[in-house]
Amino acid sequence: MPELVVDHIEAILFDMNGTLRMRQAHEPTQRAAAARICELLKKPELSEVDWVRLTGRLEAYRRWAQDSLRQLSEEEIWANWMLPDEPRERVAPVAAELMLAWSERKGRTVPRPDAQETLAELKRRGYRLGVISNTMSSLDIPRSVEQFGWSGYFEVVILASGVKARKPAPGPYLEATRALNIDPTACAYVGNRFIKDIAGCKRAGFTLGILIENPDQPQPVESDQSGSPDVVIHLLSELLDIFPGRTGTTKPHQQGSREKLDS
Repeated sequence: MPELVVDHIEAILFDMNGTLRMRQAHEPTQRAAAARICELLKKPELSEVDWVRLTGRLEAYRRWAQDSLRQLSEEEIWANWMLPDEPRERVAPVAAELMLAWSERKGRTVPRPDAQETLAELKRRGYRLGVISNTMSSLDIPRSVEQFGWSGYFEVVILASGVKARKPAPGPYLEATRALNIDPTACAYVGNRFIKDIAGCKRAGFTLGILIENPDQPQPVESDQSGSPDVVIHLLSELLDIFPGRTGTTKPHQQGSREKLDS
């Protein structure tokens, strides 16, 4: 098997949703989120027609955002796309809370079972860690990082809304490297999507794109060579087999049973 050389990798950056954390259906969280949206909109309740209308508008925004690789602020999403008929001065101040509650209508977030130990060990081994996410919420991921006790692991958390660009555009990746003051070639990225995560980091000049596969999330066949992962893993803890301690003697890693995809 070809050798995977990692001795020049200084930083490992991660996708969040589907990579470091998962979202689970959880009725109390979902019920509270729906109630919070009504509270923020100062409405006693929303009808099923209202929910369907809002969902359709958000899906239309998602399509536009992914086609254009642009990410609008929460204020712009809610005032321009979700509630264009409502007074902007009423929607704008609560847009961030609305977006957070909307994401929680899908359930609660939980870390992957091996995330804590893997992040702690990679940090101990001398790697600089960070997050790059397409999330529409400015509050959601920072809150998870705090709740999961991960604040001390990440030097940088880049959200698409902050850089006004979405993966696979190179902008979010390059913003992370600027924040770390590091060359893209010294970075690896771990994500769960071919096109958004792997193609994006390659376009930004990252040396390694590592795909973590989820059994319930089959990947489309990707013909774009920039979308081919260098390594495929199924558990975050497998990263510890790839990245040795940076303070010791670093040798090229033999991939063993991992898949090195042919371009």
